[in-house]
Amino acid sequence: QVQLVESGGGLVQAGDSLRLSCAYSGGTFSGYGMGWFRQAPGKEREFVAAMRWAGGVTYYSDSVKGRFTISRDSAKNTVYLQMNSLKPEDTAVYYCANTLRTLRTFRAWGTDREYDYWGQGTQVTVSS
Repeated sequence: QVQLVESGGGLVQAGDSLRLSCAYSGGTFSGYGMGWFRQAPGKEREFVAAMRWAGGVTYYSDSVKGRFTISRDSAKNTVYLQMNSLKPEDTAVYYCANTLRTLRTFRAWGTDREYDYWGQGTQVTVSS
């Protein structure tokens, strides 16, 4: 069965950086793309960033654009989320997700029900 395992979360201060990793395993095919979502206490899960395994165009929410960068190492079946200039409002559990579907629009990439497999999440806490 497909497994996604996030790592790299932790407790940091505002302005610091973190790099999250998501390792994919268990499947014969890695799917079409990967996404990052986050969920803060008492709030809905929200889209953060996404990209195709093949590379090319990437997608970001307005709240993280210019600060976060999504990338991948296909040989390692790993996707990364580099988070710079972290703010307290970035505090959340971060989840990576895999989609088998050929997503074509920004709306689709940002919709959690379009993803087929999910990791367990990793906590990111940013103090003031």
